[in-house]
Amino acid sequence: MGKGYTEPEFQRDTDYIPDRITRDGRDGWPVEPGRYRLVAARACPWASRAIIVRRLLGLEDAISLGLCGPTHDERSWTFDLDPGGVDPVLGIERLQQAYFARFPDYPKGITVPAIVDVPTGMVVTNDFPSITVDLELEWTAFHRPGAPQLYPEHLRPEIDEVNSWVYTEVNNGVYRCGFAARQDSYDAAYDRLFAALDRLESRLTGQRYLVGDTITEADVRLFTTLVRFDPVYHGHFKCNRNKLVELPALWGYARDLFQTPGFGDTVDFEQIKRHYYIVHHDINPTGVVPKGPDLSGWHTPHGRERLGGRPFGDGTPPH
Repeated sequence: MGKGYTEPEFQRDTDYIPDRITRDGRDGWPVEPGRYRLVAARACPWASRAIIVRRLLGLEDAISLGLCGPTHDERSWTFDLDPGGVDPVLGIERLQQAYFARFPDYPKGITVPAIVDVPTGMVVTNDFPSITVDLELEWTAFHRPGAPQLYPEHLRPEIDEVNSWVYTEVNNGVYRCGFAARQDSYDAAYDRLFAALDRLESRLTGQRYLVGDTITEADVRLFTTLVRFDPVYHGHFKCNRNKLVELPALWGYARDLFQTPGFGDTVDFEQIKRHYYIVHHDINPTGVVPKGPDLSGWHTPHGRERLGGRPFGDGTPPH
């Protein structure tokens, strides 16, 4: 996703390109292996969801992955990690070029994740909640053998309910703290965030995963915020009542997921820190990136197996 804006109370723009890639191609974009490229950034929590889901489902051969660098300017995310700063499949330097290929006067932020139609070079969608759900439900013919059911039908109402308040209070709540421009706005955002984290701490004390006894879309969405909490949100966004490592159930839960194939192996802490501390000039005008915190604890035993549950259900981990 792009950078936020400093306002009395942070408001996220949620008006994304609504097109969907579906089996019936109802929006003009049919499921077709090799046709689309997922453009993401390991620095971005919203894009990291799509990276994780793509890997868990084994869609690497069906949908290619283009990775932007951890920083961007006011125009666009850029392909700094590729030779010559050019995406090797799309042949562009900036994700903005794919947006302009379809919408020459595109007026909104150039956000990741985005899915691009390779033959035309045009952006298809940047609607991040729909991207992962469609990978789970519309691309099933190309899932790997043993792929987990991340959005099982019998759990969807509960997953949707949990995702709704986790998005509002936690995923977006940290940004509400970080970009608050008045003390009262910050105080209210801080109280809301930690009330939600306390709610999650209670919920996860007695169960291994957020919904059911396997990993689901709900766990993916919460993980990408938790893994950034101590390196970025605690200090940079002033979410400092507690560190994640001081919340026993949440810290154990986060380590459990981090050590599950498909989660921690997609995380790059250095890119995460560079993105937030360099891009958010209004919050950190010096651009200095902190050396800490110590991240070795992510690899320590979590003990969550005692709560039961099977990460992949009847499936298997990704390679």
